Amino acid sequence: MRLNALKPAAGAKHARHRVGRGVGSGWGKTAGLGHKGQRARAGGYHKVGFEGGQMPLHRRLPKRGFVSPTRDATAEVRLSDLQRMKATEIDFAALKSEHVVPREALMAKVIVSGKLTRKLALRGVKVSKGARAAIGAAGGSVTDPVEKKPGENKAREKKSAETMADKAKE
Repeated sequence: MRLNALKPAAGAKHARHRVGRGVGSGWGKTAGLGHKGQRARAGGYHKVGFEGGQMPLHRRLPKRGFVSPTRDATAEVRLSDLQRMKATEIDFAALKSEHVVPREALMAKVIVSGKLTRKLALRGVKVSKGARAAIGAAGGSVTDPVEKKPGENKAREKKSAETMADKAKE
């Protein structure tokens, strides 16, 4: 077999369907658009979801759920991700430097997924109950992040809330 001898299988290629080219073709005169009406006119048809003025289905149905404004700000870290990391002292900066969490993330939470067999020290990262137990069982330790009291440093809280709201809009 040679590249210059290749050709498509018989019946695989079809001629382009040319409409409006005379009555003998079977697709002449109205060219498949029927007689008159908006659908037959050049450039004339409705937008997707339009139901002739009736309230469209996507507007008749109720809204459901909500999108958390902090969903992109918090990254999930699996136990298996921690197992693969080189560092034994792990904080948020270490997670970012080893590309375990995305650059946009503002915080991280370790969840139970995968196995952890090595000893490590986790600092300043949120941890679920199950993940805390798994890290402890492997001989590691967890130091909780410093939680700020409500009202402490109001300007910073307001600014971070605004940036999260802007991200949610995007």
